[in-house]
Amino acid sequence: MGNKVNFGLKNAHFSPITIDEETGEDVYGTPIKLPGSVELSLEPRGDMVEFFADDMLYYSAPNNQGYDGTLTIANIPEEFSVEILGEEKDEDDLVLTEKTTAKPTRFAFMFEFDGDVKATRHVLYNCTANRPNVTGSTKTDSVEPQPNELTFVSSPRGKDDAVKTKTLTTTPNEIYNAWYNNVYEKAPAV
Repeated sequence: MGNKVNFGLKNAHFSPITIDEETGEDVYGTPIKLPGSVELSLEPRGDMVEFFADDMLYYSAPNNQGYDGTLTIANIPEEFSVEILGEEKDEDDLVLTEKTTAKPTRFAFMFEFDGDVKATRHVLYNCTANRPNVTGSTKTDSVEPQPNELTFVSSPRGKDDAVKTKTLTTTPNEIYNAWYNNVYEKAPAV
């Protein structure tokens, strides 16, 4: 029996994508923990394609263009700012600078939701992040943390049109337990 509910967002990781110069294929880096996840929202991209003929809906099909994502997170880690957002770290003065010429890096995004049976683990294969919102407020008689919002787009990847993969309650332990070691790729048939 599968999970009936999703709750408990945790274990967010990101994996920078580089391009193999010889093959032109995407290469996923080792997943890096992205701590402090508060909330995740994934809104489907792409409208339903509808064609009317003979005075009725003659044909309809989904147009899957991935997701628009918003990750609410306690703080954007320095490593994410440098590796993914393209901010520059000055090693002498130990400051981080955002520049208009920054070149963001695509990444895979991995996370899980607890469930009533087994936590469902996900990977979004081809993401691009926008600069996060910067918010804050003055302290009052009660202190409430102000999380950051990181928006991103998850698109289909070029080699196989994969957008997202997730585990099931029946996923073998060898795949499930290694989920955050590497970005999941189906093993080639032998």
